[in-house]
Amino acid sequence: MNSGLQGRVEARLRALADGGLCRSLRPPSGIDLSSNDYLGLAGHPLLRHNMIEAIQQDGCGSTGSRLLRGHRASFDTVEQAFAVWKGTERALYFSSGYLANLAVLTTFAEPGDVILGDRLNHASLREGVRLSFARRVVFRHNDVHSLERLLASTRGRGQVFVVTESLFSMDGDIPPLGEYGRLCREAGALLVVDEAHAVGVYGASGSGLIEDAGIARDVFVSINTAGKALGVAGAFVAGPAWAIEYLVQRARPFVFSTAPPPALAAALTTSMALVAAEPERRMRLRDRATRLRRCLAAAGIAIPAGSSQIIPVLIGEATRTVAVAEALQSAGFDVRAIRPPTVAAGTARLRLSAKADLSDAVMDQFIDALAAALEESKCYAGSS
Repeated sequence: MNSGLQGRVEARLRALADGGLCRSLRPPSGIDLSSNDYLGLAGHPLLRHNMIEAIQQDGCGSTGSRLLRGHRASFDTVEQAFAVWKGTERALYFSSGYLANLAVLTTFAEPGDVILGDRLNHASLREGVRLSFARRVVFRHNDVHSLERLLASTRGRGQVFVVTESLFSMDGDIPPLGEYGRLCREAGALLVVDEAHAVGVYGASGSGLIEDAGIARDVFVSINTAGKALGVAGAFVAGPAWAIEYLVQRARPFVFSTAPPPALAAALTTSMALVAAEPERRMRLRDRATRLRRCLAAAGIAIPAGSSQIIPVLIGEATRTVAVAEALQSAGFDVRAIRPPTVAAGTARLRLSAKADLSDAVMDQFIDALAAALEESKCYAGSS
């Protein structure tokens, strides 16, 4: 045992605990207002049935990389279905959104290239930029003018990529994707969009905010997580056939990973069909998000402007945020505290997730419990 390393690690763990930043592994308990199961599909009986059938046919594990013995016909089926849904030539299924983001950025971007990324991009996108060895430049959050200036300053400096989320996971806001598409088209830059929290929720068919904004022709590739609104696991990269083929051949997170269980692909084929066939789920989610935002405002609880299903209640100080979350959990609501480094210092928050199946009665009970918890801890939303 390396006592020096142990001492260093234990000191850092104590510092995390003293600052209210130590996390714990806790199973779900109470009414869900924190997960990403926006449409309530994770426990859908048809998904369960089809997944069990797939396990009976293909077994539990894929047994290897898809370039070895891990490939199955179900992967072809779900990738073709996703590409059609997304309006692209091909799609490729990965084990997680984190790996998919790493794959895209480390495979296509090279030394000498430039990646312009939103300041609040997800950690997996930032890590992908770091590992790509391309030059990283950050533009101000959702700021068209900041991006435009940087695009002008990077002309002629290798391939330029612009990377953004379409719906930001901690703030619940949406960037001006139409303007980004126009700027990239004019500058010859390649737009990469992470649709993790938008796929299944936005667009006429539910395929995401790229569809909703009408900018499919301006997007190089998109990354689409399957473990949130789609209710299963993994992620798809969707784009032109040549780009997807290059990922198959060269993306290390794909080539050197054991393939996901084939049953996940079968469940996802069902999930996509449900999203497309039941638009009322998406409509119900929008209605629930709108009502939750309205009720929070009526109760005097400050939230940022927006319309999405992700609603941050900013508190500021980490230990106070934990106290409010614990009070809500005691009241029967599963709400988790979001603290640094997930968000910037001084911006700890409760990240509320509206759900399509959230009733008026439960919502009203939650608002009362939240207001009481904020008052009891002398911690008011919007203060630090």
